[in-house]
Amino acid sequence: MERDGQLELYDRVAARLKDAHQTVGGLQVPEDVRRALLRKLLVITAATKQDLPGAARRLERLMADVEAGRLPSDITGGRDGTP
Repeated sequence: MERDGQLELYDRVAARLKDAHQTVGGLQVPEDVRRALLRKLLVITAATKQDLPGAARRLERLMADVEAGRLPSDITGGRDGTP
């Protein structure tokens, strides 16, 4: 059962990462801001291999900040720069 839960979480995170990349790609922001956001997404993607639940939380926080208009120049954050 635990394995099924992990697979479901992985599917949700993968779909959310795909949506996040599309969202960031469509933002009307300076290129350096877009690059910073894409780096954060890549760090989160890599983190899914080690800590899937933690990566999911970090992804949700990052996208909540993006949706609220809090972009990298406004963000002070955690170990990887992700709030």
